[in-house]
Amino acid sequence: MARLNDLMNYLNRSGIRYQILSHAPAFKAHDVAMVTHVPDVQLAKTLIVKAGPVYWMAVLPADHRLDERLLKDALEVHHPHLAHEEDLDHLFPDCDLGAMPPFGNLYGLPVIVDRSLTEDEFIVFNACTHTESIKMRYEDYERLVQPIVADIAVSNRYVEEDRRGTQ
Repeated sequence: MARLNDLMNYLNRSGIRYQILSHAPAFKAHDVAMVTHVPDVQLAKTLIVKAGPVYWMAVLPADHRLDERLLKDALEVHHPHLAHEEDLDHLFPDCDLGAMPPFGNLYGLPVIVDRSLTEDEFIVFNACTHTESIKMRYEDYERLVQPIVADIAVSNRYVEEDRRGTQ
């Protein structure tokens, strides 16, 4: 459903204030944060997870990694795993591969958001392409999407510190 124009129309109809950030092509969340001059903690990356027969949209900060154990506990499932690229093509035919916005409600998908994203006033996310992002207030996003909020990710900083401590 959500080409950039469709997403903008949805936000406009909902009375949401937002900003379009046009930028050089960027394919990784950290790179999008750099080209948009947004802190990694405010850039929301969208991952698609399959938990049993259900696809979920998992939304977390660019500087975090999805923690399978935390996600498993939050969703109360046994074996959640990242969706395959073919699944993304099927689920998001109107988006560049990997550039889906975190609006599962527009695609019929439930959404779970890492609690750390709720701590900032704004979030920035891909807007169906690798050259446009949207910045909006987190509280507006939460009101529209009504995600489950849970601890599902860990900071890359902690992952790196843990690796150094075990070597």
